[in-house]
Amino acid sequence: MLVTLWGPVAAYMAAIFALSSQATPPGASLTPDWVQHGVAYAGLSLVSLRATAGGRWSGVGGGSVLLAWGIAVLYGVSDEWHQSFVPGRMADVRDVIADALGAALGLAAGWAWSIIKRPS
Repeated sequence: MLVTLWGPVAAYMAAIFALSSQATPPGASLTPDWVQHGVAYAGLSLVSLRATAGGRWSGVGGGSVLLAWGIAVLYGVSDEWHQSFVPGRMADVRDVIADALGAALGLAAGWAWSIIKRPS
């Protein structure tokens, strides 16, 4: 159960790490940087929400949403720190802000969806 809940979170984080390890990630020029960060961290927040909610829509609540947001934001901070060591990349607080906002928007959508999907 632990692997099925947290494995996707670890895999998603590994994908972000792999992309941020490149001086110029594929598709970097297709959309603005803040959009890429927002979308990536919306996705991370949603797989984190799935894990923190125990894989059940009925498990989604304020605590699981807040924990998922914290996981995404802390990973965003650590990823920016990681990028400071990658040649051709740099750490930027604006990227962390985009990560945090993307995660918040993703979680707002996830929480709303959980309310819709709950049995009445």
